[in-house]
Amino acid sequence: MLHLVIMAGGSGTRFWPESRRGRPKQFLTLAGDESLIQQAAHRVRPLIAAEQTWVVTGAGHASETRHQLPEIPTAQVLLEPCARNTAPCLGLAALAVLLQDPDATLLVTPADHLIRPAEQFRQTVAHGAALLDQHPDASVLIGIKPTYPAEGYGYIERGAEFAGGYQVARFREKPNRETAREFLDTGRFYWNSGIFLWKASRLLDLLRQHQPAIVEGLDRLRPAWGTAGWNAALAAEFPRLPSISIDYAVLEPAASQGKVYVIPASFEWDDVGSWQSLPAVLGKDAVGNTTTGPICALDSTGCVIRTTAGHLVATIGLRDCVVVHTPDATLVAPRDDENALRKLVALLEERGLSQYL
Repeated sequence: MLHLVIMAGGSGTRFWPESRRGRPKQFLTLAGDESLIQQAAHRVRPLIAAEQTWVVTGAGHASETRHQLPEIPTAQVLLEPCARNTAPCLGLAALAVLLQDPDATLLVTPADHLIRPAEQFRQTVAHGAALLDQHPDASVLIGIKPTYPAEGYGYIERGAEFAGGYQVARFREKPNRETAREFLDTGRFYWNSGIFLWKASRLLDLLRQHQPAIVEGLDRLRPAWGTAGWNAALAAEFPRLPSISIDYAVLEPAASQGKVYVIPASFEWDDVGSWQSLPAVLGKDAVGNTTTGPICALDSTGCVIRTTAGHLVATIGLRDCVVVHTPDATLVAPRDDENALRKLVALLEERGLSQYL
């Protein structure tokens, strides 16, 4: 049976002041009528029911996750007591799913990406699941055809054709712009979307082969599953697991063995990485602004402006700015400096203003 695993471990600073430590990006409604995590859960319906949906998130996000996704069984919201990167996260999910369904196939997706149309996403997922039915020892990735020489994404280089996709020749780290342009020109590269499919048992086998310390820790958790002592056992064992990404832990070594495959996506994808990305997602008005809420912009162009219902934001003479109003904080910043927001968040911490974080 196909199960959905949503990775929702983000801490949220790039969308400050809307995103906060207790309500990071995946809980925001940036496009459409649902939050990003709700979209992640609902776009697979009816291919995967709520009863086969799992979320791995930080313990501090338990309440908001259950509030936004009340249809998911409580036990299937897996709470990490600390951040240990994606390999322990997915190992934990694979263990929990296998204890419920020994023949499970996992669809793994981040909680905070924008994907549309949903029907094409489901078609791509069904293709990957069918490939795994024929080749259960495979690892299947969904690759995004690059549209520009992005420096912020990892890349997948395709090899020989295989079952409607391609064998993965190798993974490439985030390149500089010149290298990214070369990747784009060859036509052989895809952006790594972070969306994967595995047989759950195969994922644990790969972790046992390449990261035995992770599986040894997970094995110690097995007896506690479904008991009142689960959270205590998780709090004791999970922080001891190595912190490593699934790419380094499993995918790169498995690719060298020739059993990792990439399927080109047939859907639109955006990781919605910052306020600066919203114009591409939401579009612009006649003068180049992207707005949400009651806005009155005079002689202002190229801006991203957001506010809450019932609070007007008015601008005069702004060029290429981000303006975001929330009930307790307002951001005004140039659009062309994404790193400045990280510096601002660090400054708020330094000045003892953590109540706004």
